[in-house]
Amino acid sequence: MTEHAAQRRTSEPNYVLPVLDFFARMGSAEAIVHGERRYTYAETRAAVLAMAAALTARGIRGDMTAVAVTRNHPESIILLLALHLLGCRAGFAAADAPHETQRDFIEQADADVLIHDSGVAEELIGDVAARAERPVLSLGPVAGRPDLLAEMVLAAAGSQANGAGAGGAGADHEPQSLFHTAGTIGPPKLVRHGQRFYQALYLRGQFTRASGEPGMRHLGIFPFATTSGQVPALLALFQGGTAVLMTRFRAAQWLAAIEQERVTSTLLSPPRLREVLAEPALAQADCASLRRLNCGCGAAPVTDLVQAIERFGPVVRVVYGMTEVPVIADYPGMDLDPAHPERLRSCGTAYASNKIQVRGEEGTVRPAGQTGTIWMTGPLIMDGYVGQPELTSRILVGGWLCTHDLGYIDPDGYLYLVDRAEDVIHTGEPPVPVYSGVVEGVLTGHPGVRAAAVIGAPDTEIGEAVVAFVVRAPGAGVTGEELHDLVAVELTEAHAPREVRFVSELPMTHADKVDKRVLRGRYHHS
Repeated sequence: MTEHAAQRRTSEPNYVLPVLDFFARMGSAEAIVHGERRYTYAETRAAVLAMAAALTARGIRGDMTAVAVTRNHPESIILLLALHLLGCRAGFAAADAPHETQRDFIEQADADVLIHDSGVAEELIGDVAARAERPVLSLGPVAGRPDLLAEMVLAAAGSQANGAGAGGAGADHEPQSLFHTAGTIGPPKLVRHGQRFYQALYLRGQFTRASGEPGMRHLGIFPFATTSGQVPALLALFQGGTAVLMTRFRAAQWLAAIEQERVTSTLLSPPRLREVLAEPALAQADCASLRRLNCGCGAAPVTDLVQAIERFGPVVRVVYGMTEVPVIADYPGMDLDPAHPERLRSCGTAYASNKIQVRGEEGTVRPAGQTGTIWMTGPLIMDGYVGQPELTSRILVGGWLCTHDLGYIDPDGYLYLVDRAEDVIHTGEPPVPVYSGVVEGVLTGHPGVRAAAVIGAPDTEIGEAVVAFVVRAPGAGVTGEELHDLVAVELTEAHAPREVRFVSELPMTHADKVDKRVLRGRYHHS
């Protein structure tokens, strides 16, 4: 037994058991939609049990770590719940992530078994499995590999999947999940979320259901490998709603899905929101069913939020979170309040039972309006980083998590982000801090700018120079000098980019965040 398996010994009941009981009570209600495929809750429950039986027949036990490379589809959800039912540690690597990232995930996780969709990462997984002699299972036909989907059908037809003794194989191991961080400021870290995390999601879903609020029909576009993809899909199921999955995002198809499936909730990153707002089909789209248009994974330009509120109504909700804790603060029902126009730059107040503090370098809590490091505590905090106990002990202190984001809280409790601690640019003599997020906000406010990212570049005279990478809006002729002057006037000369590089697009991670590591590499190698 590996060391991490021994650490997962537990006497607590497996959280999947009450989930399956809830699915049984929901019966014929619609649970998962993927294109033309539709699963009821009863069918989802049966599929989870059949998948668990198929995995067990292949020797998968609760002391194992399984890593899957899958697209967005119902079997991703089913596989996760089945692995957790057995007490496994489950990790999902994004199907569209670079092979190097997928390989790093598998190695960091110290996977005992690999699972993948047919046609996805087959060469990579075959190479990794050959070097470490790991068993490989497929979801769909792949020559020479056991097909879990076919074996599920056989298991469902037999007595193994009748639910008797479900979870017995993993009753003494805590189910856990592994997620890669976005890796925008350094190599991706492997985050571990345990049973406490999933219990909190289930209780939140059940609380919503008990309040009388209808279960959400959530349209998910993010990879199931991310918390942005996994958390809302599970919340929809845990409250008796429907998880509507899209394999690939296209703005026109996204709008059509909202209309056809009467979607009530969805989550977009700022770049995807901008694509939707520029989509010609938006003018005629019927989005009246939407109750929440969530925007997360980065700060959206205020101009885009205003346009979204004007088009969709007061359903826009900004969400601030990270892999280590998916929801820290939120701002539901955003509107154009003339008394508080500044709040469009806020990410709202503490979510649910979370608590947020802004602390100085000495660790003391700073008063309203003062910028410092954001710390938070709440039920969705990670258990830690895999293989990095020292880093974990620095990030998790006394039940609080250090986000490494910088921001401030106003007197009304609204949180404002200004930058990542690692992205602050120290420029001038004497050096002054320049928050890249603040500069980006000014740049994206220009009508000729579609997107912008700001980095600090080494400079022998002033320490670091402000450099901006800018994507022009279609047909725009904005110049670097014009953008320099805009920032200098709205902020200060120190904030104004010394250099503006116009690019066709900004590099993005698989989690839909701007990859500043790539931008820094491009600058240094130019």
